[in-house]
Amino acid sequence: MVALIPILVIVLILLILSIKQINEYQRGVLFTFGRFSRILTPGLNIVLPIIQTVKKVDIRTKVTDVPEQDALTKDNVSIKINAVVYYRVFDSAKAVLEVENYVYAVSQLSQTTMRNTVGQFTLDELLTNRESISQNLRTILDIETDVWGIKVENVELKDIILPDDMKRVMARVAEAEREKMAVITKSVGEVEAAQNLAKAAEVMASKPGAIHLRTLETINDLSSDQSNTVIFALPIEVLDAIKGLSKQ
Repeated sequence: MVALIPILVIVLILLILSIKQINEYQRGVLFTFGRFSRILTPGLNIVLPIIQTVKKVDIRTKVTDVPEQDALTKDNVSIKINAVVYYRVFDSAKAVLEVENYVYAVSQLSQTTMRNTVGQFTLDELLTNRESISQNLRTILDIETDVWGIKVENVELKDIILPDDMKRVMARVAEAEREKMAVITKSVGEVEAAQNLAKAAEVMASKPGAIHLRTLETINDLSSDQSNTVIFALPIEVLDAIKGLSKQ
């Protein structure tokens, strides 16, 4: 009876060691004699020591910060760009069997894909179409990582860093564009002013005395400041009127 006690203790220890807990956010990849057997679901599972081993895989969404990369745009502008990739494991067996370290693999693939994708767009497209470029990156990464059991959910471009000389060039372009718009606006205003003056001249010419009233109004505005010297040009019509009165 006493001899059975060590055996029972050993059996109890092996039984305790064979119990493996899989959390709700995990899946267990079970190997028997080194060969893949099945996927262990959340809860308590029996894993035979020595004979079987288990590799736990986290299936929650992970975030990979793609470090800053030097890239060359389609129009040969050197920039620095970084991004963030959101992904999760949808097939635990593939994530363990098809790639050695899927976290490192996704990070490296993201860096390479981002540099190659940026080279397909000009600088203006990169700055104005960030959302569509991010979507293009997500599609490419999702296709490449599908064989690893990885689902890429989203890719966001974080920062696009331009060289200092390129920033100065863009500032000059923006300044020239604003000057262009100012000149166009001024010329449009001059055209409208000329059209209004032409209409006003037609109205005054059609109404006798209108030009005299306008002249007197202008003189009244100038006379408010005593420092002004007003030179009044007497219309020929007034002289004709005075001449007619003198004959009477």
